[in-house]
Amino acid sequence: MSLIRPFPGLRPTKGHAEDVAAPPYDVLNSDEARQRVDGKPWSFLHISKPEIDMPAGTNVYDEAVYQKGAENLRHMVAEGILKQDQSDHFYVYKLVMGEHTQVGLVTIASVADYDTNRIRKHEYTRPDKEDDRVRNIDTLNAQTGPVFLTYKHSDEVDQIIEAVQQQAPEVDIVADDGVSHTLWVMQDAQKIHRISELFDAMDCLYIADGHHRSAAASRVAAKRQQGGDGAADYFLSVIFPDNQMQILDYNRVITDLNGLSAESFVAAVSEAFTVTPSDAAVRPTTTGEFGMYLANQWYKLTIDNDKIPQNDPVASLDVSLLADYLIEPILDISDPRRDKRIDFVGGIRGLAELEKRVNSGEMAVAFSFFPTTIEQLMSVADANEVMPPKSTWFEPKLADGLVSHLLD
Repeated sequence: MSLIRPFPGLRPTKGHAEDVAAPPYDVLNSDEARQRVDGKPWSFLHISKPEIDMPAGTNVYDEAVYQKGAENLRHMVAEGILKQDQSDHFYVYKLVMGEHTQVGLVTIASVADYDTNRIRKHEYTRPDKEDDRVRNIDTLNAQTGPVFLTYKHSDEVDQIIEAVQQQAPEVDIVADDGVSHTLWVMQDAQKIHRISELFDAMDCLYIADGHHRSAAASRVAAKRQQGGDGAADYFLSVIFPDNQMQILDYNRVITDLNGLSAESFVAAVSEAFTVTPSDAAVRPTTTGEFGMYLANQWYKLTIDNDKIPQNDPVASLDVSLLADYLIEPILDISDPRRDKRIDFVGGIRGLAELEKRVNSGEMAVAFSFFPTTIEQLMSVADANEVMPPKSTWFEPKLADGLVSHLLD
């Protein structure tokens, strides 16, 4: 079995990619998705969030919702909007967001290698979200949301992918958020074979985003028992080199100060951090540095160096340091997965969003972070450890619908 392999993708037919392409299923709620599909009958959201075609208030986990998604997929195939390729391919996928460009490979990756941790994880999964993706894959009989993987970059892989980009793209669109999505089909059998060899020689791949999708694919493969080399024994992936990955900050907002006044809270924070008032919003420029917005005032926090573990890839993360020395001991939040007093704000929303949520009175204090690095992510995964929740925010996001993987 190969670590990755080419496959016959299900793709929009000529002229329909812009109509089909949609944000990932988990970045929009049902109401937002309904607004997005207004006047867009072929949006992939009809497949990835099929509750939008049912009465408002429908339980998104109702069996009828999954069946509606499968019905919508069959309809788009029957109408010629989506069509499966006749032979196996890799696909080259370029994303451009502002000044940032990343180019990866659309492929299917081995469930067996995921199960043995050759495809490495860094997050826990939630059973309810796993169950949802299992039902989605099983009912669609397809994987439609790609797992976002990364690998330690290879010059030869880069050269092959660059060569494919010299041909005319199959898809070249700009999404509503201004991100451009360009797709090429790798046709050359020699290139396909060499790419497969190069990835087979790699020690491992890393999951950047998509832990629930990959875990669900593993469960579906175990249930279907196709012998290790069937379509269900692989999961849809887009793989980018580590030196092109962009991770943004993932910031925190807290509803209250755990009974402390602003002054006493700042004093408590000063026991582990150097606290410096700032006239401007604080965007940290290095690890061990944080911004704090409290009572219309920004502060720069710098943790004392002797508090940063040198040989623990998890405890040395900025998200861990703030949790261990501030959020848990001072604010009494020990389980950020379940505690309703804490919320998380992706860096794509900017520091103004943190100010807005505190100034409105909804939140009492906000913290800005230096982004977790891809090297830190790999170190955690290599150690077979997991990161705290909401440690990474990857941008740009992959589009759903440009390439899907049918399971028979």
